[in-house]
Amino acid sequence: MLTTVNQPMFRFLAILTAASMAGLQAYSILFNNYAVETVHLEGFHVGLIQSIREVPGFLALTAIYIMLVIREHRLASLSIALLGFGVALTGFFPSFGGIAITTLIMSFGFHYYETVNQSLTLQYFSTHQSPLVMGKLRSLAAITSIISAAVLWGLGFVMDYKGMFLVVGSVVFLAGIWASFQDPTHADIPPQKLRMFLKRRYWLYYVLTFMSGARRQIYMVFSMFLLVKVFHFSVQAITALFIINNIINWIINPMIGRAINAFGERTLCSLEYFGVILVFLTYAYSSSRWVVAGMYIIDYILFNFSVAIRTYFQKIADPEDIAPSSAVGFTINHIAAVFLPALGGYLWMINYRIPFIMGACLGVVSLILAQFIKVPPRYGMQEHQAS
Repeated sequence: MLTTVNQPMFRFLAILTAASMAGLQAYSILFNNYAVETVHLEGFHVGLIQSIREVPGFLALTAIYIMLVIREHRLASLSIALLGFGVALTGFFPSFGGIAITTLIMSFGFHYYETVNQSLTLQYFSTHQSPLVMGKLRSLAAITSIISAAVLWGLGFVMDYKGMFLVVGSVVFLAGIWASFQDPTHADIPPQKLRMFLKRRYWLYYVLTFMSGARRQIYMVFSMFLLVKVFHFSVQAITALFIINNIINWIINPMIGRAINAFGERTLCSLEYFGVILVFLTYAYSSSRWVVAGMYIIDYILFNFSVAIRTYFQKIADPEDIAPSSAVGFTINHIAAVFLPALGGYLWMINYRIPFIMGACLGVVSLILAQFIKVPPRYGMQEHQAS
């Protein structure tokens, strides 16, 4: 149960999370068609823009220095406004350079918000509450994704791409402006160290975060490509999978939060990585399009287990380290985005199975590392249950 003092922060994060997901979905759903049909971009340009989109994630640690002059919750609201601004502008600049710039703007907003969202959740909610809050926010993000897709489908009958980007982006922008006038904070939170640092005792959090980012890239870049390129899934089939995934995540994410409290982070992480090994090997060797589609759904579910890495960090971290370490962790999570898609694309050209075998190997390493997860004695009951 949330305490009365923490309810304003939950409402604040819930509204901004919904706005963030609405903006991201509008961009993601409309981008490829807009790039091809209106801007007439080639594959090279689209790939380059996707790389540009990941740059702000890699630079998430700069949020630490912005917080020297802007309070953390204020940065969250301004980040959402920036995300909406970038989305709203996209249709006004139908060129490669224009899309690159607007993508960079919206991506900075999205990635800064994700960094601050994690930090505020870990600061304002107890170790028992934070898995439940993260589960609820992810469930909200899933249902927002479905609603956004339905709204865009309807707008597509009466508006062009420029109008759709403008309408959704403006709503997101206004949500950010509204939030900038809110103050959901309270004085009981320890002051944060606003500088970049690495601590040896956080090594497992850093490594698991990096491995999670690498696994995320293989999922995002190659699993969907496998469905389309190798198994010839239609747009309608991919859309159906998108809807199924989000409905399942809407239902299951709160359950994942409760499972972390019941069984502990080590058990949840171990289950995720064992599943990742199975999923990636199935991607590599299955010849059944329906089995692969099933693995895609399971893969999407397992990816939500990564919140256990964040709740593990909350239990081992000094309270004043949460904001800077969240920013550093977000950057570490995006290191793989710099090189893995290009490397995986080269290996795909040799044999499409190689990126997935590589992903399975990442799963094996992660599974081994997960066995080193140990929480402090005050959380020993959960850890004992997980053993």
